[in-house]
Amino acid sequence: MSGSASQPPSAPQPPAASSAELDEQAALERFRTLLRIPTISRLEVDEVEWSHFDDFVATVERLYPALHTALERELVGGHTLLFRWPGLDDTGTASVLMAHYDVVAATDEGWEHPPFSAELTGAGSGRLLWGRGTLDDKGSVVSILEVVVRAVAAGFTPAHDVYLLFGHDEETHGTGAETAARLLRERGAEIGLVLDEGGAVVEGVIPTVERPIAVVGVSEKGTTSFTLTVEQSGGHASTPPRVTASDRLARAIVRINTHPFPARLNSVTETMIRTVGAHARNPLRFVFVRARFFRPLLVAAFGRLGVDTAAMVRTTTAVTQLSGGLAANALPERVRAIVNVRIAIGSSVKATKARLARIVDDPAVQIGVLSSGEPARVSRMNGPRWELLKAAIEASYPDAVVTPYVQTGATDSRQFSPVSRSVYRFSPFEMSGEERSTLHAKNERMRVQTWFTGIRFFDGLLRRL
Repeated sequence: MSGSASQPPSAPQPPAASSAELDEQAALERFRTLLRIPTISRLEVDEVEWSHFDDFVATVERLYPALHTALERELVGGHTLLFRWPGLDDTGTASVLMAHYDVVAATDEGWEHPPFSAELTGAGSGRLLWGRGTLDDKGSVVSILEVVVRAVAAGFTPAHDVYLLFGHDEETHGTGAETAARLLRERGAEIGLVLDEGGAVVEGVIPTVERPIAVVGVSEKGTTSFTLTVEQSGGHASTPPRVTASDRLARAIVRINTHPFPARLNSVTETMIRTVGAHARNPLRFVFVRARFFRPLLVAAFGRLGVDTAAMVRTTTAVTQLSGGLAANALPERVRAIVNVRIAIGSSVKATKARLARIVDDPAVQIGVLSSGEPARVSRMNGPRWELLKAAIEASYPDAVVTPYVQTGATDSRQFSPVSRSVYRFSPFEMSGEERSTLHAKNERMRVQTWFTGIRFFDGLLRRL
């Protein structure tokens, strides 16, 4: 570990960004340097090229030496970075700023610019930075680093402890964040506000609402992978039985797809509709602000507006992997499908498995649990910490409507939900629908201008902690 700051002032002082312009070009080059390191996480741990993760950790230390002098740093869970920034008063609740530096796999095929080249194109407001990890999630990692190192240089000390937690396997197993959260609990750290990746500043989600919407995840769906397995006698493909193992599995998949989980309007989504709907045009505004009275209508509408809104109102299922026979002319003796399920808040892994069994309705199809994750506890949608975060968002995006919502994807922040009611998921960047479609896909990119706005957001948040 490195030593902590030695000359804390008598009261918190604003970070340097409040009085000096950010050296944007230098910050951008540091971002590009870290984007070029292919920190690809994989489900099979033995397939991970850990040298790239070692390189990332070493490069962060080389690019931000002052941060490593003023903050205590340790590696947990192998390669997850955990920094402790001691506050003036170490008896209060600590804040946790989270992000992850691992990325999903990418090859050059199909990309306009190679995924790990960090190329810049365009100019002015149209300037783009291309690369895997720009949006998910090195953009947040480097924004936090930039703000903290400048605050340290200005002599700023937070009122209470601040932890920086940068996970190394969020895209796969999440063991790094799990280990860090457990470590902080064992050390007796009292956790207040937690901020991780999640919602963003978006447009066009709710009809007739013309203002941008800053969606802040106050919970997240449970992420569980179920297995559907059929085992039966094989044989030559020239003499098949009436129903093969593959037929049974295919029938089970079709039944799941044609029997979606029931749609419901939970309290968080209802609050989101009322909050955002107040800025819609009539007659939709009349319906949205009275969401409780128009629940059946809104549930039906959200199920049809698009995949994003449909996922807000129900548990979703997606078959992601299939495996079967070993030869083209032999009947498989064992076939398997993996169904990735995002479990709505208010439900559970047990209830979801039971419903899948009723839908499949075939005792020959064995339903197992490959990996299990319950929905996260719902955080507070009011109170001092929510208002603190809301104020920081509004300072960076004055036109945005800030609203809670349920995060449909999994994040490392779920590890802190049992110990804090102020766990929030928000990436402080504007993302168009097209840009959001590049997450985990080809041509991931970020507008340079919005990345600088994200830095200003973290600066404003830090001053409010």
